[in-house]
Amino acid sequence: MGRVAMLCVLVALVYLYASAGLHMLSTWRQARHDNATVAALESEHSQLVHQHEALTRTWTLEAEARQLGMMKRGEQPYVISGLPNN
Repeated sequence: MGRVAMLCVLVALVYLYASAGLHMLSTWRQARHDNATVAALESEHSQLVHQHEALTRTWTLEAEARQLGMMKRGEQPYVISGLPNN
């Protein structure tokens, strides 16, 4: 009877250690996944900050506006026609 009780205790201890090990493994996997996600988001954030800085510069805004056909206040627009086709 004592050996059966010792065997049950041993089985219970092995089960507890195994479940704790599996829990630690899943936590480690989740942490790796979360770290990879954080690194990707930090990289995207850095790219967006650089893009925001580039788009808010005055000369960039002026160049974009000129491509859309806009001009500054007080500028005289000129229309050139009759140019040969290239």
